[in-house]
Amino acid sequence: MLANTEQPFTLSVAEGDIALLHKKLDLARFPGGLEEADWDYGAALADVKRLAEHWRWTFDWRKAEGEINKLPMFTRDITVDGFGSLNIHYIHQKSEVGHAIPLLFVHGWPGHFLEVRKMLPLLTARSPEHPSFHVVALSLPGFGFSEAPKMPGFAGRYYAEVFNKLMCSLGYDEYVYQGGDWGHVLGLHAVTHDRGKHSIKAWHTNTPVARPPALLSHPLLFLDMLTIPFKTTVQADVEHNKKLLKTGFGYLSIQSTKPHTLGFSLADSPVGLLAWIYEKLVSWSDNYPWTDDEVIEWVSIYWFSRAGPDAAQRIYYEMTSGGTHDVFEGAKWTDVPLGVSYFPQEIVRLPRSWSHMLGHLVFESVHGYGGHFAAFERPEELASDLRVMFGNGGLAHGVASGKRGYD
Repeated sequence: MLANTEQPFTLSVAEGDIALLHKKLDLARFPGGLEEADWDYGAALADVKRLAEHWRWTFDWRKAEGEINKLPMFTRDITVDGFGSLNIHYIHQKSEVGHAIPLLFVHGWPGHFLEVRKMLPLLTARSPEHPSFHVVALSLPGFGFSEAPKMPGFAGRYYAEVFNKLMCSLGYDEYVYQGGDWGHVLGLHAVTHDRGKHSIKAWHTNTPVARPPALLSHPLLFLDMLTIPFKTTVQADVEHNKKLLKTGFGYLSIQSTKPHTLGFSLADSPVGLLAWIYEKLVSWSDNYPWTDDEVIEWVSIYWFSRAGPDAAQRIYYEMTSGGTHDVFEGAKWTDVPLGVSYFPQEIVRLPRSWSHMLGHLVFESVHGYGGHFAAFERPEELASDLRVMFGNGGLAHGVASGKRGYD
């Protein structure tokens, strides 16, 4: 057990930082637009201009800050092997049910800890019909209000170390895990490196991305993959993925290979940061009706982040060693029970049978609506999936220390 270094966290951005943001927005220079280009070339000029104006003149950061501070937030020093101590920011929302199931929620990019906010009252609710959860949602190192690693090489097993030490320091020697985007990838690494500790009793993902099956390791899935071109039912997903590889992965190449070069622009230009993130919020969600306040609050978390708006993208470089291998390097299949939720507008759409390559699959749920930001777009559906997976009759029922979880 780590020493208790927990400190309550209150978000309070300095007036000077807000004034600097406003000054930069006043001096913003916008690119020229093409008539009728819309989103074909990226974030639409008219939309970004409107949002920048809203950020400068209408959006009330202090009001948003006050709402964020209603969440039970803390920081804690976590010592990571070879990297010293990192001060980690997190939400710790406890259920009134004392024996609720401890759950670690892990976000991705361009997400942050607030993705979990809509799910908190759903997951922690007291009910005789479904389990309740104690929810921990951290800011990944370099994101939000967590300290960033000061040395290169911070990749899979080090995130796993942060997760496990954080949960154990809170008294959760056994817990379950939920994540999407990087939360999915890091979940794979977390269960891989948790072998021997047996702390993560089950995990759930809403971004079920895997390597293509290999002939030697998954012969049946490999042979089935060869028939995909002849399956009319999956042709739409095949065409989507082909288009994505050609037109939607530019950000991935840049952030995996030259994050600092892009970082100069993101750190200096709030409008550049806004456009970079807003494009993903729109194109990766399922027609979610983003309000201007939601977008600007989301981007403001990056702008006012502890390590700066450029730090978060370094995870792409570290997890791929500068683009030389894929993000799954070092992660392995385990028998830790796995649940998967499929949302139709997820970025990458793979055959559902491939989820068996991720782990010991015990739960699947297919939804008719929703995209990449499932916790934010479809919180009721995602929370319901977790309740079913860990509830009575679910194949992951009773795996964690809060196995009763009902009241």
